[in-house]
Parts: sequence; C-alpha cells; structure tokens
Amino acid sequence: MESTEEGSTPGETPVETAIQQYLDSVEAGNSRKNFQSTLATWKDWLREEQSVTGLEDLEVIDCRRYARHLKQRARDGDLKASTATTYYAYVRAFLTFCVADELIETNPAKAQRATDELPEDLGDTDRQFWQEEERQAIMRYADERAHDALEDDTNVSRERAFRDRAIVYLLGLSGVRGAEVFSEPSDDKRTGIIWRDVELEAGAVRVLGKSREYEYAQLPERAASVLERYKTVLDPPTDDWPVFPTGHAPSKYRAVRRQLADDGVSEDEIEEILDRNDVETVLRDRNVVPPALSTNGARNLMQRLCEGAEIDVDGDYLKPHGARRGLGHELYASGHAELAQSALRHASIETTHESYSDIQAADTAQQVDDLLDE
Repeated sequence: MESTEEGSTPGETPVETAIQQYLDSVEAGNSRKNFQSTLATWKDWLREEQSVTGLEDLEVIDCRRYARHLKQRARDGDLKASTATTYYAYVRAFLTFCVADELIETNPAKAQRATDELPEDLGDTDRQFWQEEERQAIMRYADERAHDALEDDTNVSRERAFRDRAIVYLLGLSGVRGAEVFSEPSDDKRTGIIWRDVELEAGAVRVLGKSREYEYAQLPERAASVLERYKTVLDPPTDDWPVFPTGHAPSKYRAVRRQLADDGVSEDEIEEILDRNDVETVLRDRNVVPPALSTNGARNLMQRLCEGAEIDVDGDYLKPHGARRGLGHELYASGHAELAQSALRHASIETTHESYSDIQAADTAQQVDDLLDE
C-alpha cells in the first residue's frame, strides 16, 4: 500500500512521492542535485503556506502564489530575478513529468496567470550594493549602540546590541549570503550558523553555501574581533547555540514548550516553569537551543538600524545581500579580481568578471576616452 504524506488523503499521490519518482528519472547527477534542492524547498513551501501535500490538490492559484513568493524574494535581494525564474522552471518541468506520467491531467505551472507573477529579468541592473561610506556609517552606528548598551542594566539589551553589531560586521566584511548565516524557515537545512561553525583564530566561518555544500567563508580580523566580544557578552552555554539567536519571544516560548514536551514534561508543569522564570533563563537552564534569527528577521533588523542611523539608500535600506555585492564591488574596482573571487567564493574568475561587468565597461570607456583624447 502506497504511503501518504502527513495531511494528504489516502489514494492521492503525495507531492514528495512524485518528486522522488521524477528525480529517479533524471540521469545527470548535477541536474538531479539542483532539482532536488529546489523541489524540496518548494514542497515545504506548499505544505506550510498553501496546506497542499497531495499532487491532485495542486491548482493554478498555488503556482501563481509561488511565483509571487519568488518575486518577493527577488525584490528583497535574496535571489536574482534569473534565479527566481530558474526555480520556477524546475517546478514547471517536474509538473510536466507528472502530466506525462499520468499523475495529473494538466500542468498548473504553465498557466499564464501564474507565470505573470514571475519577476521580470532585466539582468538585475538595479541590484543594490553597500557603498564604502554606507558600510562605514552603519558600522559606526552599530559601534555606538554597543557602547551605549554597556551602560544598560539588562543583559538582554547588551546582548541585542552586541548581536546586531556582529551581524553588521559579518555581513559587511565577510561576503557571506544572508541565507548562509541566518535561518530560512522554508529550508530545513538552513537553520543558521552555530558557534561551532565559527573559527575566530583561523579567521573563517563554516556555512552551507549556494551549492548546498559546506564551505568556509573568510572572516577578517575586524569582524572576528567583534564576534569575539559579542560571544563574551552572549556567553553561549554550548557550541550548538546559534550565533544569532532570534529576539522573537513567541519563537523562544514555542521552542521551550516543544523541547520540554519531548523530554516528557507535562503541559501544566511546562507552564508553571515559564510562569516562575523568564524564558531566557529556561532556555539555558533546560538546555533548550533557541531558534536562530531568520533571513526575514535580519532584513527587518537592517531596516531598523538604517532608520536609527538615518541611512537612506534611494528611499530604501541596506539589505543583507547588498553587503556581499558591495564588498565584491570594492575589491574588484581596486584591481583585485582574484581576491574578490576568493572572498565571495565564486567557482571561477569568469563568474566574478560577469558579476562586475559594469566596472569592466567603465574601465574600457575610460581607456577609449584616453585614446581618443591623444
């Protein structure tokens, strides 16, 4: 008897089952790996956002909303517009397979009212990147908040200010992607970095890279020093503690209730424990690891910091991914293409050249001007 996903109706084909059948049919290893990652994330999004687990329940409106979800991620700087359309194409190809295998009658991802919601791919010409002066300004503001927090009597305020400064320095100087260091709720592999991943003396931090392989991102001395001071303030009880715990109280309470329930503590006793103690104390005393700050939470944090620092970027704020682009842009523009490639962990120098083709064009224009002026 065929098993079903949780929430699906007997007799239906679970989305997860159909995905596995599709992956089994893909011969190229690299293609299978790319499809698997994208389809697993899509499956989780379907279940959590649309409550769809059975293939037969999938409708055009679900695909339309997924396209809109990808468009929003592109707007937030999490994805390139081209990457968003690629992810959607993977889903559409999978559903085409399902039609051919007679699992569904039509492909809802092909409907125009669904694809109309995809982001327009203009080559990402409007990509934001942190300018050097903007990076220095947000770092100065983060420094000031951390200094002021030393006068505060509450540990929570100090921890929050030192955490926020560490985030700004890590983003601004290391070239990491937001999804590599913060949690991504739609991806169960991206749960945020923990202290075990941070090697302060070696100047490196272990992250799950874009390729979904673990990599080491460079950690310059300035960022490592800020992280070290933050770690002293945070005093994580174990190396499995998230480097950037969420500040969202309901998420912390939810983690405590879930963990204590799994440990066999009754519901009444759990509530009594939470009534007698603040949640931070319970987390540490009961060895409950709190959830990490999410990518969306990091974006909200950067928006608040920019408002506090009065930094305005054409009516917007400094987005996490803009830090990576800004670092690469500065390194590349200073004539260190290979260093930019290494810092951003590009697979090839060609990728780096392509990413900063605007600088190459500007250099070429200057050379042409110089030649014609002779």
